[in-house]
Amino acid sequence: MSRHSICPSLPDSAIEGAQEHLADVLRIAFEHDETQAALVVSDSRCDLAIALQAAYRGSLPDASFIDFDAVSPDRIHEAFDGLSPGDLVVLIQSTSFRLDAFRIRVELFRRSLKVIEHPHLARMPGDEGLIYLAALAYDPDYYRVVGPALKERIDGADRCTVDSGGELLVYEAGLEPAKLNVGDYRSMQNIGGQYPIGEVFTESTDLEAVHGRVRIHAFGDTQYSVNRPERPITLVIECGRVADVLGSTPEFDQVLADIREAEGEVWLRELGFGMNRAFSRERIVSDIGTYERMCGVHLSLGAKHASYNKPNIRKRSARHHVDVFVITEDVQLDGGSVYREGAWDVGAQ
Repeated sequence: MSRHSICPSLPDSAIEGAQEHLADVLRIAFEHDETQAALVVSDSRCDLAIALQAAYRGSLPDASFIDFDAVSPDRIHEAFDGLSPGDLVVLIQSTSFRLDAFRIRVELFRRSLKVIEHPHLARMPGDEGLIYLAALAYDPDYYRVVGPALKERIDGADRCTVDSGGELLVYEAGLEPAKLNVGDYRSMQNIGGQYPIGEVFTESTDLEAVHGRVRIHAFGDTQYSVNRPERPITLVIECGRVADVLGSTPEFDQVLADIREAEGEVWLRELGFGMNRAFSRERIVSDIGTYERMCGVHLSLGAKHASYNKPNIRKRSARHHVDVFVITEDVQLDGGSVYREGAWDVGAQ
């Protein structure tokens, strides 16, 4: 097929691959079958959105499709109203859909609908779309085996060390029970979320019991885009806060300044173990919410982390959650390595 037969920048072969990936996601992760209705709400403002539409038309041949830009909000509400618990909604968004005060995913979950969200697609132009489509691949033997095994190791660990090439970041007080984003919803109330997936995340049980240094190769800037400095930036962490920065850039300085202006100091919170093997230091997409699935370690700067409550963090004043991406050489839990040569290895003790 011609490279330009469906959309200008993405070859049909990539779209056909995405169709196969989504068929696996629908069958295995969502347990969707022909007895359940499916509704795809999409726009066509960017090539990646167009490519995803085509992929879903192949993987969901009986679904109803609505062009978000061609109908009124009332028409979309009516379509949602016509669905039954257990049906599926797919949201393909070049930016992020707005329906007045209607919080789409929250409301759809309240109705017991399954939801797949693909937001901010316009942030990933050109060949970044190829990486995104590849990242939709669903391997249950990887996600549903390595993910829970990694959680088990995290939950039982008293100490964690992240080696970013000679610099060590140390967690002395153990880690919070890890949460999984691996496409296994069998024991969960809400089925679905943002795709692509692939992450196990936690944080220190005591935020102040984190110290050391960590080198990062990328960070989320003020435009929610992945910023890659020419040279790694080193963060100096004392009592769970950023105490100093070596080799910073004006863009990263602005991120820190914004956090300090709103919160007074820069906390280190999320410890994320990204699992999606389509993303790496070399294979990057610009959207920060997508790239955080990258296979390796990411951290968050700022006091906001809604998944865990801490007595020394006031939720109302916690406004920032900025992802930064670690040059991950090794991760050790209680002295046993769980990350080797760019991949998670939970067999090590």
